[in-house]
Amino acid sequence: MIEIDGSHGEGGGQIVRTTVALSAVTGKPVHIKNIRQARPKPGLAPQHAQAILALARICNAKTSGARPGSSEIVFEPGEVRGGRYMVKIGTAGSVTLLMQCLLPALLKADSSVSLEVHGGTDVQWSPTVDYFRHVFLPALEGFGTRISLELGQRGYYPRGQGLVLLQVEPAKLGPAHLKAQAAPVVGISHSSNLPEHVAKRQAEAASLALQQAGFKSEIAVESLAAPSTGSGITLWSGHKGASALGKRGLPAETVGKKAAGEIISELRFGAAVDVHLADQLIPYLALAGGSYTAREISMHARTNIWTAGHFLERKIWVLGEEIIKIEALSV
Repeated sequence: MIEIDGSHGEGGGQIVRTTVALSAVTGKPVHIKNIRQARPKPGLAPQHAQAILALARICNAKTSGARPGSSEIVFEPGEVRGGRYMVKIGTAGSVTLLMQCLLPALLKADSSVSLEVHGGTDVQWSPTVDYFRHVFLPALEGFGTRISLELGQRGYYPRGQGLVLLQVEPAKLGPAHLKAQAAPVVGISHSSNLPEHVAKRQAEAASLALQQAGFKSEIAVESLAAPSTGSGITLWSGHKGASALGKRGLPAETVGKKAAGEIISELRFGAAVDVHLADQLIPYLALAGGSYTAREISMHARTNIWTAGHFLERKIWVLGEEIIKIEALSV
């Protein structure tokens, strides 16, 4: 059984998600201890427990400790089975983080998988559903995946109640060598149960900031009436993206400028992927090989590299120059 110290590196829920995902793919049982010990509320958060239990159901795993507040778990995977699944995370738990936990295993299922997930689609500290759909999934296509996502309903903090439908075809992954792309900036600015001008002002502020930096953009505007109230904007260009979420008292213009500022920082470097995508692709790089560049390597990425090294023989190299190159080679 592989032993993982959940307090290593950034010490967050990502270690748990990556560990159980690679456990399910490789068939190697794991014991994770010291889960999220440095966080204000140590142990598994409810959304982490839901992700583990959902993955356990899909791969017929035996588990212990998979409950909110637990500081250690054991995960012993079985065969990954296709079919139709539904997961209700509860409140505004991130649907994208759950899907990222399940995806490596779903790609190894014995048949197609339809996954219905209820929770938060646009919440803090996680990829937005638009980033997931327009940046993360297209990057995965480089590894040979066939995955589609349908957004049924947006869900914001704290009520959530968002809905996404994910369709996954099992695939034998191959190496992906992602390159920098010259693509226009596009995006979506959205709001729910707020005046129509909120989403419009977010989009206009982002578009102006991009124009002043020398980048053209085309940003769609959505004004919705979903069960939860909120707003946000996601921008993307090729394998790079950025987002910002609204909150009470924060001007819509500030939200738009924040997202624009983040993607401008990425676009000014000639790297292939943004800082966050560099982190999210590590499990696939470890499984299939390949390479890409990023303007920097985050602590999340370094922690993911460390975690993947417990399961796979492929070595991930970080080559530091002005633009960082990450490549995976068999050893």
